[in-house]
Amino acid sequence: MSVVRLGIIGLGNMGKGHIGYLNRGEVKGVKLTAVSDSAQAGLDWATEHAGEGVALFSDPHELMDSGLVDGVLIATPHYSHPELAIACFERGLHVLVEKPAGVYTKQVREMNEAAARTSVVFSMMYNQRTNPLYQKLKDLVDSGELGEIRRTNWIITNWYRSQSYYDSGTWRATWAGEGGGVLLNQDPHQLDLWQWTINMMPKRVRAFCYFGKHRNIEVEDDVTAFVEYENGATGVFVTSTGEAPGTNRLEISGDRGKVVIEDNKLVFWRNRVSEREFNATYKGGFGQPECWKCEIPVKGTNPDHKGITQNWVNAILHGEKLIAPGEEGIKGLMLSNAMLLSTWKDDWVELPIDEDLYYEKLQERIANSSFKKEETLA
Repeated sequence: MSVVRLGIIGLGNMGKGHIGYLNRGEVKGVKLTAVSDSAQAGLDWATEHAGEGVALFSDPHELMDSGLVDGVLIATPHYSHPELAIACFERGLHVLVEKPAGVYTKQVREMNEAAARTSVVFSMMYNQRTNPLYQKLKDLVDSGELGEIRRTNWIITNWYRSQSYYDSGTWRATWAGEGGGVLLNQDPHQLDLWQWTINMMPKRVRAFCYFGKHRNIEVEDDVTAFVEYENGATGVFVTSTGEAPGTNRLEISGDRGKVVIEDNKLVFWRNRVSEREFNATYKGGFGQPECWKCEIPVKGTNPDHKGITQNWVNAILHGEKLIAPGEEGIKGLMLSNAMLLSTWKDDWVELPIDEDLYYEKLQERIANSSFKKEETLA
């Protein structure tokens, strides 16, 4: 294979965005050959914009069976991601899935197990992993420069969304339509980066999710979560869609200092000796390790979505290592599921979560949804 023949399933904002950079030739070794959307409006748009010779399908399975594609990019609503990915795996097609991996970890685990039974290339569209800021943070952690992780804090409240945004689609911000709110719609990249940069998942979570706190919606729009790690470190994750102006600040404290990412800058407060060593040897009263403030140069630009797509294509054609393996999509989702389950139980939740219990609680909310009932009556 010298060129990957690509099919895109789902022609919402993200699907159209991917077609844009593909048609501009910004990813090498790939050719868009087919698209699918269940809505006629999407297919009408594709007729004008997808490009000459691109086949159109209203049924995604017909696209998969057409013989026109080697790989598929899935950009449909959240619930359908695992189902469509599994169907592709069964046909030997390579898969790139938009975030999130799914709505609940039970379905994503089934997707991962299906992928493991094949030799196809499976990736997640975690485009923030290509951001030089977070790559440099991961490098500082991986190299030991930061020492043992002591604390993580991420305040990510610059997801402001007005009521008109939520009113733009009856499926938005509903348990049945999206399966969640800010954690599932806005935060998947941050939840992924939170664990990816430090190579650690929490051992347990205690969260407080507020549902429809700032807007007339049924899902969570304001969250504060506290986590504990196996090594004794702790973390806090705060997010909201109702604050203006919002904040995006990630702080990681380690034995050898502290890193802060904010305003597109990475600052490292580096202890000259580790806190552990200083504490063991210092004999004075008040005192602390000598600390240097270092503004870490971050080189390169963020290739973003097209960077992940290029990496996936290169993995198919040349065996390049994946930046965002598909199997890792379950990690960030596990965190959001744990936060919701902790709130519903009003208690700590151990990781990995009880997937059957989470699914049961989610189905209860779908069944009892006043939003769903009002839409049905209408």
